[in-house]
Amino acid sequence: MPELPDIVVYIERLKARVVGTPLEKIRLASPWVLRTFDPPIVAAEQQQVLGFRRLGKRIVFCLADDLFMVVHLMVAGRLRWRDRGVAVPKKRGLAAFDFPTGSVLFTEEGTKKRASIHLVRGEDNLAEHDRGGLEPLDMTTGQLTEVLQRERHTLKRSLTDARFISGIGGAYADEIMHRARISPIIRTDRLQDEDFDRLHDAIVTVLDEWTARIRDEVGDWFPEKVTAFHDQMAVHGKFGSNCPVCGSPVQRIVYSSRETNYCPGCQTDGKILADRSLSRLLKDDFPKSLDDLE
Repeated sequence: MPELPDIVVYIERLKARVVGTPLEKIRLASPWVLRTFDPPIVAAEQQQVLGFRRLGKRIVFCLADDLFMVVHLMVAGRLRWRDRGVAVPKKRGLAAFDFPTGSVLFTEEGTKKRASIHLVRGEDNLAEHDRGGLEPLDMTTGQLTEVLQRERHTLKRSLTDARFISGIGGAYADEIMHRARISPIIRTDRLQDEDFDRLHDAIVTVLDEWTARIRDEVGDWFPEKVTAFHDQMAVHGKFGSNCPVCGSPVQRIVYSSRETNYCPGCQTDGKILADRSLSRLLKDDFPKSLDDLE
C-alpha cells in the first residue's frame, strides 16, 4: 500500500503538473470505483485545480466550486502520468483524469477492487474522510505517548491504525520499529518514556529519509514503481536476509495476508517471536532464539 512518503511525492508531482489548470474530463472505466453520487462526478469537470492535500493515505484534489475529489489507492491502486487522452487499460484501469498537459491514469492491480474515488462538496464533508490520526511529522513525543496509550494494542497494530497516526502502513512501521529497536508485539501500555523518545525520533527520521529518497528517484518525472518493498530497507520484505545493523537473520510473523518483519538481534533480545501458523506446525521444533537458528 502506498504510504506517507509515496503519497507526498505523488502530490508534489501532481502539483507541479496540474495546479492552475482545469480538470477537463473524468473517464470512469469501472463503475464501482466511484463511491459517491451527489454531487455527480461531472460536476468536477472543467473545474480548476487549486491544490492538493494528503488525508492519511488519501490524495485530495482541491477543485474550484468548493469541490474535493478524494482518491484512495488502498493496497494496489496507482497513479500514472500519460499522454493526454490515453486509453484506460481494460483489465486494471479504473479511471483517467484528463488535463491540458496530460492524463493521470488510475489503475489497480489484482481483483479485490478496494481503490476508490469520492467527490464531496465543502470542508465538512471532506472531514468525514479524515480518520483523525496525528500527523507523524508534526506531532510531539508527548502527543505520540498519549495516543498510543489510549488503547492497549501491539505496537505494530497501533502504528498502522489511522485513528492514532496518519499515513503509516505495514512497510514503514516495520522500518520504524527496527530503527527504534522495539519489538513489534510489545503492548503499548508497557512502553517506557525512553521507548517513546526513540520511537518518535525513528518515525520522523524514517519517513523523512524515505520521502527524500523516493523524491530523488522520481526527479522531475512521475512515480512509476511505487512499492512497499525496497532493496535499501532494513527489515521489511527481508525475511532471511542479514540485518544491516547487527547481522542477525531477519524474521517474520505472518497473520492472515499480513506480514511483520523484524530483527531479533536489534528488537527482541534474540527471541524468535511465535508465528501463529508456523509455530503450531513445528511445535517443539519451532526456534525460540537466535541460538536455535544456528
